[in-house]
Amino acid sequence: MTFEENLGVLSEITKKLEENTLTLEQSVELYQKGMSISAECAKQLKEAKLKIQDHKEEEEDV
Repeated sequence: MTFEENLGVLSEITKKLEENTLTLEQSVELYQKGMSISAECAKQLKEAKLKIQDHKEEEEDV
């Protein structure tokens, strides 16, 4: 999924968790899913940052 799609899913998970209508098991499951998606977002951000740094370095070499 794209970064933006992941953020949308995280937003929905947050809303569901904040409603306090889920069972403990459902909450734990959503929390785990959210943490996994959060890690993916962090990875995507890191990759984007590296691309930008690489591009800047290429421009400096020219």
